[in-house]
Amino acid sequence: MGNWWHTNIAEPGKLPLLLALAAFVLTFAITRTITRMIRAGKGPFRNITPGGIHIHHVVPGVVLTVIGGFGAVAAGRHGVAAGVCAVIFGVGAGLVLDEFALILHLDDVYWTEEGRQSVEVVVLTASLVLLVLAGFSPLGVDDVTDEEQQSRLGVITTYAINFCFVLIALFKGKTRMALVGTLVPFVALIAALRLARPTSPWAKRFYRDRHRARSRAVLRAYHHDVRWAGPRRKFQDLIGGAPDRVPPPPARKP
Repeated sequence: MGNWWHTNIAEPGKLPLLLALAAFVLTFAITRTITRMIRAGKGPFRNITPGGIHIHHVVPGVVLTVIGGFGAVAAGRHGVAAGVCAVIFGVGAGLVLDEFALILHLDDVYWTEEGRQSVEVVVLTASLVLLVLAGFSPLGVDDVTDEEQQSRLGVITTYAINFCFVLIALFKGKTRMALVGTLVPFVALIAALRLARPTSPWAKRFYRDRHRARSRAVLRAYHHDVRWAGPRRKFQDLIGGAPDRVPPPPARKP
């Protein structure tokens, strides 16, 4: 175990990244627990509202992210200072991304359907960082052979090909697969080969006169959403809490 830790974490300088990830996940979990307690009216926690202004935790999160980020750049990848700055950055990033949906919509959508986007971004971020810790390099450079590493042309070609796969996946409306594909090129390749989402720029450009392809894309997207929407919502509710239920509009009198 000690040899594995030294070879895979300590020697490559990945300890700050591991500390940042741990602080990020722990901060998100604690923050969600506290906000759910506040929402339920339990415990000693309350919203911070000095002068009647609700201070969201994204505010201290931005401050900590800036401090930890600049400190990490100055401290390098080794030493106590690097670890401390990594923890500060992880805490700040956890606070910021927990309210990602509020930043995106510029509105307090924390407990609405739109607020689920925060949970999704946090899970995706943690997954990408875990892949980096596991040794995956952006755009498949870890797949380059020793001979190709000696050739600048081989590295550039690998970057270009895998980057094209990622771009195609994005244009096809497969954002999650494109992001994961930056670290696992095989995922981007699959996304690039499969049918595009019907509302994606790719479908609007290339399926405009191909009625059969457009119909297949709509049908496949429908089946995919029906199959995964329920489990995804349950998973998001488990992590971040269920959003508020919006009451139906009152029926009009005849």
